[in-house]
Amino acid sequence: MTATDIRLCTGEELLTHATALHSVYVDAFCAPPWNEDEEKAVEFVGRLAGTVHRPGFTAALAPAGSAVAGFATAWTTRAPFPTDRCYPQAAAGLGPERTVQWLCGAREIDELAVRPAARGTGLAAALLDAVIADAPEGRAWLLTSIRAPRAVAFYRGQGWTQATHPSPQGSGIAVFLGPHHPARRTAGLPL
Repeated sequence: MTATDIRLCTGEELLTHATALHSVYVDAFCAPPWNEDEEKAVEFVGRLAGTVHRPGFTAALAPAGSAVAGFATAWTTRAPFPTDRCYPQAAAGLGPERTVQWLCGAREIDELAVRPAARGTGLAAALLDAVIADAPEGRAWLLTSIRAPRAVAFYRGQGWTQATHPSPQGSGIAVFLGPHHPARRTAGLPL
């Protein structure tokens, strides 16, 4: 799989691959260190119908014959900053001013998933690059768990900067700023 195999998709096109995306999600996240259950994969696919209509939505797909080897989804983070899912942990770590300045209006990576057989091939990096290529002013960000050391090492290796420590009340979630985010130099934390 190479970067030239990556296809940017419209939301409607992505929805035609819902079954394949479900399968990739299960392969990527229903095993350690994520240990999600099948219900989370079903929830992800169920959310897609609404997700594809978010402002700035973009997706990248890595076809593998009639299957899918991986995908990435992203959108523009709205203002006011959301308060569902893991967003409160991000806001708690950054504080209100930096949350608005650094994250609102930026490209937010929602999901990045590749099948285990495609790990280490550069596919995840190509998918990630595809969905952040036109991020406004290079402003891209994501949340990941520090309890997933391979994911943390991957993002750091791609030039992403950890901007928060996980909150004590949280589940190990940290904010990472993309390699071209203007705040990444001021966000570096001693770890």
